[in-house]
Amino acid sequence: MRPETMCIQAGYEPKNGSPRALPIYQSTTFTFDSTEHVGALFDLTAGDAFYTRLGNPTTDCVEKKIAALEGGVGALCTSSGQAASMLAVMNIAEAGDHIIAASAIYGGTFNLLGVTLKKFGVDVTFVDGDAPLEQLQKEIRPNTKAVFGETIANPALHVLDIEKFAALAHNNGIPLIVDNTFATPILCRPFEFGADIIVHSTTKYMDGHAVQMGGVIVDSGKFDWGASGKFPGLTEPDESYHGLRYTESFGAAAYITKARVQLMRDMGTCQTPMGAFLLDLGLQTLPLRIRQHSSNALKVAQFLEQQPDVEFINYPNLPSDKYHALARKYLPEGTAGVISFSIKGGRARAAKFIDSLKMISLEVHVADIHSCILHPATATHRQLSDEQLVACGITPGLVRLSVGLEHVDDILDDLKQAFAAIAQ
Repeated sequence: MRPETMCIQAGYEPKNGSPRALPIYQSTTFTFDSTEHVGALFDLTAGDAFYTRLGNPTTDCVEKKIAALEGGVGALCTSSGQAASMLAVMNIAEAGDHIIAASAIYGGTFNLLGVTLKKFGVDVTFVDGDAPLEQLQKEIRPNTKAVFGETIANPALHVLDIEKFAALAHNNGIPLIVDNTFATPILCRPFEFGADIIVHSTTKYMDGHAVQMGGVIVDSGKFDWGASGKFPGLTEPDESYHGLRYTESFGAAAYITKARVQLMRDMGTCQTPMGAFLLDLGLQTLPLRIRQHSSNALKVAQFLEQQPDVEFINYPNLPSDKYHALARKYLPEGTAGVISFSIKGGRARAAKFIDSLKMISLEVHVADIHSCILHPATATHRQLSDEQLVACGITPGLVRLSVGLEHVDDILDDLKQAFAAIAQ
């Protein structure tokens, strides 16, 4: 099926006389006829749902839909995008290990990798995503377990050269993890360019309506976890499951199975059945929404590019953008609805501009149907030092604008009157 069809049809196949809409299995627990069957569930030899922390029929259908959209062998829904990123890394890295990450990533992920995971003994090196492969190779260590990047960085809007980062990872026997939140599988399918694991904050475009937190991990099933000998957690016996070896028992789905039955079991960052249902409603209209977001945003970006108060603008779909060539390669149908631009005069004028808007709302959010705006340096990236801000592509006057699905002329009218206000 094509993506537009998968968004509606994949994951849930109603049987004769059953509901057309995905049912909500609002239950934490399930009943069984024998202790033998329950034992098989805990031995991972039976596949039924038995506790919603590890699996639920509603969530299972949504996971199958997202795996189909990305072209993976399996997916695991989580309680948030941050949870997805955390589990994706911790599934293969532990104390004493090292990962490499592009520096132009979401501020929350920057802190997760650079601060919180460091407390667990996992070290990280942040690299310039534009650096040549030879330079990036110098950052690889014997204990490096993964490479991490974002398809479209939030909020700098750098476009990741996925094939280059995949080459870096695979030349060293490690996987590439890509955060595909802004692009969604409608605009980019990173597995087709060499990525091995994909994560999303489903809170953003996948949900689309700002009603439900969520995240997801998708496994390509293509990475050979046993080839390098670097991933004993997947290839050696897991004593918490009577010596089970994930690669031996689950083959191509070893990674995503381990994430579910070991990390989700122990950390409990699961999605709820109702949350999965709401996510599914968003996914059904994702192709229509993301293309309209892209269309509206391009018109807004073209307008902003002509404003004398705009110092610079980041939007990869603009021909003038530094990442336009990469955008045409990896995102030929558009680059979603998020724009970042810097207002001349720094923090004070940026704040006045935002406060002058009437329809576009000031929100600590991005990527839903409503147009919204934020000043990253004093909000999502407030905890970063000036040096870290620069590494993330952020200036004091940088504004992140998430272009919604309102009529584009109304969005432009609001921006025009805000620019008039700061010109006074």
